[in-house]
Amino acid sequence: MPKAIAITTTGLSLAEFDAILRERKPIALAKDAVSAVKRSHAWLQQKLKDSDTPIYGVNTGFGALHDRSIAKRDLAQLQKNLVMSHACGSGDPVPAEIVRAMLVLKVQNMAFGHSAVALTTVQRLVDMYNADVLPVVYERGSLGASGDLAPLAHLALPLLGLGEVVMGGKRMTSAAALKKLGWSPLELGPKEGLALLNGTQFMNAYAALLTVKSMRLAHLADLIAAVSLDAFDGRLEPFHPSVHAVRPHPGQAQVAGHMRELLEGSAIAAQEKKHVQDPYSFRCIPQVHGASRDAIAHVATVVQRELESVTDNPTVFDDDDLIISAGNFHGQPLALSLDFLAIAVAELGSISERRIYKLISGQRGLPPFLVAKSGLNSGFMIPQYTAASLVSANKQRCMPNSVDTIDSSNGQEDHVSMGAAAAIKTWQVVHDVERVLAIELLAAAQALEFRRPLRSAKPVEALVAGLRKRVPFISDDVVMHGPMEAALAMVRELA
Repeated sequence: MPKAIAITTTGLSLAEFDAILRERKPIALAKDAVSAVKRSHAWLQQKLKDSDTPIYGVNTGFGALHDRSIAKRDLAQLQKNLVMSHACGSGDPVPAEIVRAMLVLKVQNMAFGHSAVALTTVQRLVDMYNADVLPVVYERGSLGASGDLAPLAHLALPLLGLGEVVMGGKRMTSAAALKKLGWSPLELGPKEGLALLNGTQFMNAYAALLTVKSMRLAHLADLIAAVSLDAFDGRLEPFHPSVHAVRPHPGQAQVAGHMRELLEGSAIAAQEKKHVQDPYSFRCIPQVHGASRDAIAHVATVVQRELESVTDNPTVFDDDDLIISAGNFHGQPLALSLDFLAIAVAELGSISERRIYKLISGQRGLPPFLVAKSGLNSGFMIPQYTAASLVSANKQRCMPNSVDTIDSSNGQEDHVSMGAAAAIKTWQVVHDVERVLAIELLAAAQALEFRRPLRSAKPVEALVAGLRKRVPFISDDVVMHGPMEAALAMVRELA
């Protein structure tokens, strides 16, 4: 087994989080995290022995029932009831990679030592992640405030031997999985159910994974755009550094520099042009791709802060002898950022579809629909339709979820973030942009063949050569679904 990545009291970096998930590295609690967890747990146990003072969610009811006191003999049942009653997820199960991310993030949240949970509870989550025992969590049910209550309840059920898990690729009851593993169900102590359910780990699992994917996708969008630019016989002047020095948006300059690097040495780019100007979808690649990069960078800063945050409630500060019920579970920072991320990535797809449209339009010496015998052959006519339908769907999805709210818990929870809904729609946006970029790559590679014998730059030719190992040049009509899926697989490998 590879060396485990330590979960500490300082939090994970986005790069560490990405490495854990992409490389499926095991995790382990660092010594400082073990000490912090033990200390906060011991503090709360002593507090309950010394005083009957009401502590929200520890010896009181939840939400609108916060004013109901709970007897000491019922505190364990209170926590179990909380997990069971809040497991109200609906819809489709979320992808395995999201569940893995949720487990890592929940461990990290508790490892800060402000949750007052038992070490055995945190360790069970670590063991579940390392053994790839994945709770069945459903997409719908979270309002993105009070934490992701319903999804996190389903994440927690297997600790109690309840709910379902996927283990070894098979879906089964948690009770059956625990029996196979030789694990006993846990009995939750005071506050533990609340600590498991409160938090932004559902939203942030999506946000962190999507942020990293979007960074890679933005880089790949430049490369595919470079193929399209040479295929369309575009001009290089719009990428000149002087242009971007006088409008100093960092993403814009970054993309312009990347395009120059990608097309350096291209014989196609160097040849004399008959046209003096390109359409916006080519000429404004730095401005559009760059603005999306800047937006993604902003989202990355928010996600990084959330990786370093305690988001359950109430929060224990044992050094100060305090336990405070507040609102760190509220998902507004993530909700706004996920909406922004959806818009930024959708625009990468929108401008990509416009380049596809230009490539098939019969301009610049290219045959209509990128086939020599058009009429008899429809060529790349309908892949552009597919790209257009994906882009149109993304436009509809990009209505911000974060501007919505709805009362819950008898008005006690009277403003919610809808960050979970933003997370799910952004997942759909990003994956559909992958499909659009795959269609552009397919069309651009086809168009580039009509520029032969001239060659493009090395990065462009390398990308096209990689595609050609999967998809041949299309001379006559074929079932286009196959080539599109092959190009999509390549895009997903690269992003």
